[in-house]
Amino acid sequence: MKKLLSLLTAMLLATCAGAGAEYVDEDDDELYILDVIETQEEEKKEVLDTDGSALMTITCTGDFTIGGDSRKRTNIFEDELREQGGDINFTMQNMRSLFLEDDLTLVNFEGTLTESTYVPNNKRENKFLFSAPPSYVSVLPDNGIEAVSLENNHIMDHGEEVYAETQQHLEEAGIVWSNSEHIGVYECKGIRIAMLSYLCIDRYDRLWDKVPQDIAEAKKIYPLVIVSFHWGNELDYAPTNNQIRMGRLAVDAGADLVIGHHSHRMNPIEQYKGVYICYSLGNFCFSGNSKPSDMSSFVFQVRFRVKDGVCTSRGFRIIPIRISSRTNRNDFIPTPYTTGSNIDSVLTVLRNNGRKLEYAVPEYPLDWK
Repeated sequence: MKKLLSLLTAMLLATCAGAGAEYVDEDDDELYILDVIETQEEEKKEVLDTDGSALMTITCTGDFTIGGDSRKRTNIFEDELREQGGDINFTMQNMRSLFLEDDLTLVNFEGTLTESTYVPNNKRENKFLFSAPPSYVSVLPDNGIEAVSLENNHIMDHGEEVYAETQQHLEEAGIVWSNSEHIGVYECKGIRIAMLSYLCIDRYDRLWDKVPQDIAEAKKIYPLVIVSFHWGNELDYAPTNNQIRMGRLAVDAGADLVIGHHSHRMNPIEQYKGVYICYSLGNFCFSGNSKPSDMSSFVFQVRFRVKDGVCTSRGFRIIPIRISSRTNRNDFIPTPYTTGSNIDSVLTVLRNNGRKLEYAVPEYPLDWK
């Protein structure tokens, strides 16, 4: 320590001399350096409560799809981007502050980051394919989105090589990603959060054993484990029996939070054994349609208290949104509802479609309790 302090002292004196500062007594300077070190330690402690625990706020959204279909001449997303002055961050203008205030934001990134126009044979008949220029990845870190799930039915729209390319662009931008073979790990406040993702639409038989094994192994290492599922039927407002079984299986294996998407519609939330299962967060920023028949959705936020490797849920809230800032068309700008009738409509849909769920949450709070 003394050698370190002596070195730091010499560096500081050299800096002061270069700036034309007067000589400072070495003993006084050493006290200054000690003050700096102590201040840094105090800043580290500020993220923890007095009992040594960390309060984590995590935000999750549904489908995040930007760009368009390279096979088509028209591209509604690019048209809107030009209208917005060419700044990709236009999409997050009404959500950015929320994402910057939390500890982790996780979205389902449904699409690819590439300039390639290659289409695999098994995708040629698909109605929609999604790709965006690699530079568009900046919309994630620029707006407080730290992590993405990469298990969905569009991530392979341009083949294996583009899938690997997409992962590379995400990593270069500092974005954590996860799929069924790769655990995404994000560290905040000294807590390591593990994220696992699975595509279940037509693969349940392959996953009944794999999912609980993966989760159980992850839970041995990480205090907080989040599992994302791409599952269910498109346009459905409630989960299937397979979704319910898989969601609860994930909790039984050790998951601290279960997030779902794919149906493009919001689904109800369960609290099973103290763990929230969000069956579908619907769409979020979605470039697949100029005006979906239902543009309402919600953003899910949850808080955890983590201490000595033990994670405890501290409640949730939802932010009802429209996936567009406009009512007449989709402009790809998710926007929180402010009108009471719109908010009530979202709450009604969630409550009504959760009536048959054994562990449906009794209410959907709009603020923290």
